[in-house]
Amino acid sequence: MTEPMEGWRHVFKLDPDRELGRRELDAVLGSGTDAILVGGSSGLTYDNTAALLEQLASAPMPVALEVTRPELAMPGFDAYLVPIVLNTPDGGWITGRQARALEEWGGLVPWDKTWAEGYLILNPDCEAAKVSGAEASLTELQAAAYARLADRLLRLPLLYVEYSGRFGDMALLRRVKRALSGARLVYGGGIDGPERAAEAARIATTVVVGNVLYVDPAAALATVAAVRETVPAD
Repeated sequence: MTEPMEGWRHVFKLDPDRELGRRELDAVLGSGTDAILVGGSSGLTYDNTAALLEQLASAPMPVALEVTRPELAMPGFDAYLVPIVLNTPDGGWITGRQARALEEWGGLVPWDKTWAEGYLILNPDCEAAKVSGAEASLTELQAAAYARLADRLLRLPLLYVEYSGRFGDMALLRRVKRALSGARLVYGGGIDGPERAAEAARIATTVVVGNVLYVDPAAALATVAAVRETVPAD
């Protein structure tokens, strides 16, 4: 993989702190999704992350880890994504935690497969917003400004618009897309079936499907074809 999320149109996100049965996990591995992203906002430990990685050993697609804490950054993943929460006043979630981790582990980072992932968290009620202190109630204009910040000033390769737990504002997402010139636009949040997956896929380059896997696996699996069959709008 020479570029982050290169060729990833549909991604399933698995949470080490939530249980997915073996049958459901096998269905995910055979679903045709482009990649699996391992991550979550709370309850992640070295042990449950390592256990999930072991379950994914036979995955025919890339398996990436969102590194929210340095102790989770274990070897064995195909890619590592380091979140940078753009819309928080807490500098610890922008560069502080990352810098402290690099003090100790910088010499061990596989830089050829590690990328920064700019995050816009836009659901004030979700766990990620509460943990990071994100100012999540943004207007379209404010969201576009953060997009330009990520894309033009910080030159981040990825911008992840996260609504975690509810389906987002597609007009805002479209405005964010228009503000980008180089960053890959990733969307996640509230995708509960193929219709919403297709709606997000018309705008975002990569669509991430997570929570629905744990409540309605059949609906989650149907999102793969929905995304693949949707042509992104210009």
